[in-house]
Amino acid sequence: MKQSLQLKLHQQLTLTPQLQQSIRLLQLSTLELSQEISQMLQDNPLLERLDGEDRFDGGPGEQGGDIASNTGGEAGSEVGPERQAEEARQDRDDIYEEMAWGDRAVSASGSSGDDDDEHGFQQADTSQTGLHQHLIDQLSLTPLSQRDRQLIELLIDALDDDGYLTAPLEELLTLFPDEMELDPIELSTALKLLQSLDPAGVGGRDLGECLWLQLRNFPVDTPNLAKAKTLVREHLNLLAEREYGKLKRLLDLSEAEFSSMRQLITSLNPRPGAAFSTVDTRYVAPDVFVKKNKGMWTVSLNAEAVPKLRINEMYAGILRGNKEGGSSLSTQLQEARWLIKNVQQRFETILKVSQAIVDRQRMFFEHGDVAMRPLTLKEIADTVELHESTISRVTTQKYMMTPRGLYEFKYFFGSSLATEEGGATSSTAIRALIKQFIESENRSKPLSDNTIAEQLGKQGFVVARRTVAKYRELLNIPPANQRKST
Repeated sequence: MKQSLQLKLHQQLTLTPQLQQSIRLLQLSTLELSQEISQMLQDNPLLERLDGEDRFDGGPGEQGGDIASNTGGEAGSEVGPERQAEEARQDRDDIYEEMAWGDRAVSASGSSGDDDDEHGFQQADTSQTGLHQHLIDQLSLTPLSQRDRQLIELLIDALDDDGYLTAPLEELLTLFPDEMELDPIELSTALKLLQSLDPAGVGGRDLGECLWLQLRNFPVDTPNLAKAKTLVREHLNLLAEREYGKLKRLLDLSEAEFSSMRQLITSLNPRPGAAFSTVDTRYVAPDVFVKKNKGMWTVSLNAEAVPKLRINEMYAGILRGNKEGGSSLSTQLQEARWLIKNVQQRFETILKVSQAIVDRQRMFFEHGDVAMRPLTLKEIADTVELHESTISRVTTQKYMMTPRGLYEFKYFFGSSLATEEGGATSSTAIRALIKQFIESENRSKPLSDNTIAEQLGKQGFVVARRTVAKYRELLNIPPANQRKST
């Protein structure tokens, strides 16, 4: 077999550094773009801001004030204790939301202002201290042995942000060395001491125990207090599932007694430690504004979000006067030009895509969600003559401010559902109709998924019962049996 040399010509598509930067800038959010530009300003002396100010270069409270952030982004796939704690918190919130569904007098936090005044519950000053320090301060004023104090401090460290002890006591026992000879009863006693601290309900191992600890602080002459304690410890799921008749029989209560007891329970706080949590407020700055001008819906860029960049004249003059050397400056000059051009192209593309979206969703801006039409990335890509992947990058973490509120670009895209006339409607419009039906229903006879599907059919929308159930769950609306109230 002979070896030989051969020459071949072939074409290959290669992404230049300029094109790679353009693609990367296009998919960044406003905050991420600001951070990218701030880094480039530090690294490249030939690049400077036209106004000399760094807008969007930090967090809330810094100069500029308008911070862009994706508040609706998905978290990464987390595993372990943090994920388990989050799932437990969600389960507690779901149960309590089901309990309070239809109780318009109960606030979103689960506490009633009148009940707070009557029973002496006070809102903690969250600006001064966190839950951990709040409990430690109380512990320092309590006469305890050093051993008991250490046990309670360990339990305090194990509390989650809502004040729940999610780790089993058996698991906590394994954290202590064998030479301590710690007895399980001793740890249980420490937990009871922790549960006696403020806020009421702290140290509960589940929602039922948390509510029971709060009921324990009520006066003994509170009507049906003993039965309310039994309900939250043994029959809380029945209350969440609206099994009112069964609860009345189990607890031997009249209609008036049960109504009073239910109001008492829903006035409690299911998250006693949340008032001490530090809330990290994150802001979203719109990329574009949508306004109606002379009967036409038009889009304009948010000038505050557009960085004003230019080439530094002093360094550029040095480079022009020294043509033989300065290869490093020449490279940085080219990079600065690329960045300015790519930033400008980014916002031009955002403006073009957002105008195309507004043109196709004009009825939404006129009449709301019920008028949303189905829209795909391909439809917008064909209109602006760009690839679908580019449209996907443009619509990710980009927001438009409209007379109806702030929306992410992706909100205007949705699948289509058939109508009896052979047309199509958006899934967003169907969800809006389902929400309207449920908001106007009779609470004593809530609409089932099948009934909602029939009502949609009367309006010309072909929607299966299982599709109604799926959309209802996406709207975080419980099923009919859990929405029923007497």
